[in-house]
Amino acid sequence: MEKNIEKKKKFRIPHTYALLFFVIVLVAALTYVIPAGEFDRAVDPETNRIFVIPDTYHSVEGNPLSFFDVFKAIPKGMENSGYIIFFVLMIGGSFGILQSTGAIDSGIVEVVKRMKGKEKAVIPIVMLIFSLAGAILGSAEEMLPFYPIVISLALALGFDTLTGTAMVLLGAGAGFAGAFLNPFTVGIAQGIAGLPMFSGIGFRLIAYAIILCVTIVYVYKYANKIQKNPELSVTYEEDMIRHKEFKFNDNVEFTTRHKLVMLILIAGLFILGFGVVKLDFYITELTAIFLIIGILSGVAGGLSIDKIAQEFINGAKELVYGALVIGLATSIMVVMQEGKIMDTIIYSLAGLVHGLPPSLSGVAMFIVQSFINFVIPSGSGQAAASMPIMAPMADLVGISRQSAVLAFQFGDGFSNVINPTSGYFMAAIAIGGIKWEKWAKWMLPLFLIWSLIGAVLMAVSVMIGYGPF
Repeated sequence: MEKNIEKKKKFRIPHTYALLFFVIVLVAALTYVIPAGEFDRAVDPETNRIFVIPDTYHSVEGNPLSFFDVFKAIPKGMENSGYIIFFVLMIGGSFGILQSTGAIDSGIVEVVKRMKGKEKAVIPIVMLIFSLAGAILGSAEEMLPFYPIVISLALALGFDTLTGTAMVLLGAGAGFAGAFLNPFTVGIAQGIAGLPMFSGIGFRLIAYAIILCVTIVYVYKYANKIQKNPELSVTYEEDMIRHKEFKFNDNVEFTTRHKLVMLILIAGLFILGFGVVKLDFYITELTAIFLIIGILSGVAGGLSIDKIAQEFINGAKELVYGALVIGLATSIMVVMQEGKIMDTIIYSLAGLVHGLPPSLSGVAMFIVQSFINFVIPSGSGQAAASMPIMAPMADLVGISRQSAVLAFQFGDGFSNVINPTSGYFMAAIAIGGIKWEKWAKWMLPLFLIWSLIGAVLMAVSVMIGYGPF
């Protein structure tokens, strides 16, 4: 009887859908409390980028959301994030076809054989590669196709789904947070602040190295624990199901058909990388490439047309849960925009920095940018909205504009991998089938470590007059 009472009293985190809906309702309620306001905006004729004009914040007529508006915000959020939702579903469908050819399973078996006894060496290597993509190219959504492959590899090496997801997500995330050449965040922010493009790279390289090393150690220690005792895994129950689907067999032959399928996949990923770097490929082009990879792989793998179609449906079906999560997360931003409280929140947060001594102003800017990232999860969007305010504010409080850019970089980068309004992050854990609350609980200690490192680096940047100005 006592045990039953204890079970009833035990607190349970609500389902992700319920959690996000609660946030939507809460933000909608805030449209009745927070005064409506807006900044004036203009368009840069050279880049067509919309930017905020400093010192133009003004009150506007409020637009509190009604009961019906709250529910309308959900399909609008789905519509606004439709390109990511469909990208995720297309990836799921394409990998469903790839998986059914047996090429991925047999290819992973081949890697496992070669890595026997040194499985954990895969973790730093994979994370370094993805971190460079984040640090140099600002890759985020572009990493989504790699999750199924790395997760399958992690499972075969004796780790779990969370380890596989973390290798990609935290690898790219650490690179994004410590970015030294990211044109979409650092480049835009420095341009708005009037700084020479990619100036101050030495300090950012140090930040990148520290953040990446700490992240690799965190993931490595967790993977080591899971390899010794799989029952300690955050995704243990889900992985039991996956292990049944992925039947590891040392005797599986890596056939000519399998090699041909893997060749198509590698060639497709090479074209994808070239397109992103040289041809400005984005979601539409990447989706098309994966559809081509999926269909060609099915043909090369000997699947019939009907089988290709069925496996595509099966693969896409696996990611419907996560696809809808992305839309729900975007709905939060829709509510803030339509309620005209987004700019008010940004203006109020920026005002918190006023009056602080320079040594604390940099840290305060970093904290403020972290909150702004919840409101505007897009890195380039956050730069365009916040840097016109933060750059002149840095002048007023006596810190360098380079430090203001660093505050933006950390505030945007660190919370990207835990923020439920971040579309690509929610897509990543959706592909892994990891519930947000499970990931958040596991990620929280590392997030706090990252934040501490960020605060220390911000304080150092202020003390050394991180410049050129």
